[in-house]
Amino acid sequence: MSVFPSSAQPVHFQDLGLIAYQEAWDLQESLLRVNVGLKQSASKVAANKIATQHYLLFCEHPHVYTLGKSGEETHLLIDEATRREKGISYFKINRGGDITYHGPGQITGYPIFDLEKFKPDLGWYLRTMEEVMIRLLAEYGLDGGRIEGATGVWLGVETPSARKICAFGVKCSRWITMHGFAFNVNTDLGLFDHIVPCGIADKGVTSLQKELGHQVSMEEVKKKLKALFGELFGIEYVVE
Repeated sequence: MSVFPSSAQPVHFQDLGLIAYQEAWDLQESLLRVNVGLKQSASKVAANKIATQHYLLFCEHPHVYTLGKSGEETHLLIDEATRREKGISYFKINRGGDITYHGPGQITGYPIFDLEKFKPDLGWYLRTMEEVMIRLLAEYGLDGGRIEGATGVWLGVETPSARKICAFGVKCSRWITMHGFAFNVNTDLGLFDHIVPCGIADKGVTSLQKELGHQVSMEEVKKKLKALFGELFGIEYVVE
């Protein structure tokens, strides 16, 4: 897959560790607002000359279900009392997509990218993130792929046992992205039983741990993910 920027884009990387969903959402919104504000105040300046900043945030969340703006509330299959009893938060949020689960053992990633400095094309952006995950899976000997019309990365494509290992949902304002991906590493897959994941009822969900038959180092996976983002998006990480 081609890298479109003519030169490496500087990206600030941060691993936020285990962080409450609302706190991470607020951080993303604040970074997006700064970038959008820079574009609004420099509307006559060439896009690649505006001093917007790119960020790539990795984290894990306490148990939480999030429902995208195009999702159906009926895809949350447990009532509020049961959800609270299980200690699972719930947010209606401003990304695309339907309902998903975030929790410990899952790497959730939030790229805050100015796509005008990469390629102003959301389809390209999503396909490139999918390619990152497909190549990551290949490093573990797994054959990941795409299913037409179903954004995400899957195992067992074109088989009755097709199962999703990475979900995506993004928001974009003036070509500034937020939200991103959720890659299941050592995730408790039982928490997906209380939702219709991504609104798809006839396919399963899996994790790296389930596919390999053992727990996997989260730090190892993060390191590989960071490197693949750098390679496929043409990123040079800023030393803080």
